Amino acid sequence: MTETLAAKGIRIDFIPRGGVLRRMEITDEGATVAPLHQAPWSAAEVPPDAPPHQAWLAGDFFCAPFSASPDGLHGLPANGTWTVVPSTDGTLRAVLQGAVQGATVVKELALQDDHPFVYQRHLFIGGTGTLPVANHAMVALPNGGKLSFSRKRWWESLAEPLETTRGRSRLAYPRRAEDAAEFPAADGTEVNLHRYPWGEAHEDFVAGIEDPASRLGWTAVVRPTEGDLFLSLRNPAQLPMTMLWHSNGGRDYAPWNGRHRGCLGVEEGAALPMLGLSSRETPDPLTAAGQPGQVILDPSGTVDIRHVIGAVRWPSGQTVAGVMLDGDVLTVTGDWGAERKLPLRGSWLGLAAPFSSPKPKPALDWDL
Repeated sequence: MTETLAAKGIRIDFIPRGGVLRRMEITDEGATVAPLHQAPWSAAEVPPDAPPHQAWLAGDFFCAPFSASPDGLHGLPANGTWTVVPSTDGTLRAVLQGAVQGATVVKELALQDDHPFVYQRHLFIGGTGTLPVANHAMVALPNGGKLSFSRKRWWESLAEPLETTRGRSRLAYPRRAEDAAEFPAADGTEVNLHRYPWGEAHEDFVAGIEDPASRLGWTAVVRPTEGDLFLSLRNPAQLPMTMLWHSNGGRDYAPWNGRHRGCLGVEEGAALPMLGLSSRETPDPLTAAGQPGQVILDPSGTVDIRHVIGAVRWPSGQTVAGVMLDGDVLTVTGDWGAERKLPLRGSWLGLAAPFSSPKPKPALDWDL
């Protein structure tokens, strides 16, 4: 069953199985912008031993843990079922069936008239221990794209390639590089992560670590042929990592079969275990800089993780040079002078709030 939430100029579809924000449509400058990716197979084509979420791979979903898990790759939030609960405030609210390390997990998706953004948050109520987390937005890039980011300290690949025997990975693993335009490839050349695609038939994963001085974390993906722009916004003090999944025909087995192309995962999170070199260091370089490498659950409180995605027309096709938030106005500028001023709930991301500060359990007006 699909749940729909709409406001003036924006509409989203939500699927409780896997908690998927399946489709996001924004009406802007007289056109419909719908940048999210959907896998080209049916559920019947997915092998029974594959992670359940592959049967409905689309849009954006939440991963906890953002790694292998007994509940399937990316954990119960990505592979289980969410129960939508009644709401009177215009927010789509759902509760995960089952616990994550003892925590109840609540998802909220909210829209606002004339805002080209989805305001989403995930609440961990109770629970114990630490775990890596990430949102898992996927942008459709059938005609390529241009990527820009808020300032990063470095870029780093996994400990091992995603594919070795049943497909192909093109980056070097594990490696680090300060410049996204010069990331090492397995063949000794360098790859420019500001462009997609940068290779033929490959499956790769690389993460950028935010500069601690960043106030607003952002990723911008320009689709020049489509004339639009995808934006991902976060509090870098909460989610200091931007992880890029390049899925472009590099897997030869079912259900992928070499046909999963033009998909860019823009996965914002706190997931130190995904760093092939940094995760082995003591202290790790995130902790040493005061950045969270994972979420710390609070047995007597909540952890509140917020993320914003959206899209607008961007007919110039210019690479995004900057994204700046001033009050409730987000200004996006291109490298040749293009500019959009967009309405945004400026305080919603809590940019000055610490990530792991315990909060009391909320008084809930709906039944878990």
